[in-house]
Amino acid sequence: MAAAGLPQLDNAKLQLVQELEIEMMSDMYNRMTASCHRKCIPPKYLDAELGKGESVCLDRCIAKYLDVHERIGKKLTQFSVQDEDFVKKLQGDQQKN
Repeated sequence: MAAAGLPQLDNAKLQLVQELEIEMMSDMYNRMTASCHRKCIPPKYLDAELGKGESVCLDRCIAKYLDVHERIGKKLTQFSVQDEDFVKKLQGDQQKN
């Protein structure tokens, strides 16, 4: 009976992780949109369509934003792995003493 409950727990954790991922991506998208809109599009709209300069600015802004987001994610993952290794080393040292 306990084994039957375990997959449900795993599914619940998986669903939570998926929901958090969606929330984080949605937040990143909203921040990116607001930031690039503020930087690339004047507050007074002169035309219903984006101008060439605005389009180029938005493309570059989004590319930079996503690049920085990816770099930060990689760095945070690296720190997390280093922290895990450090904790394992400390636990190993404590068990030896």
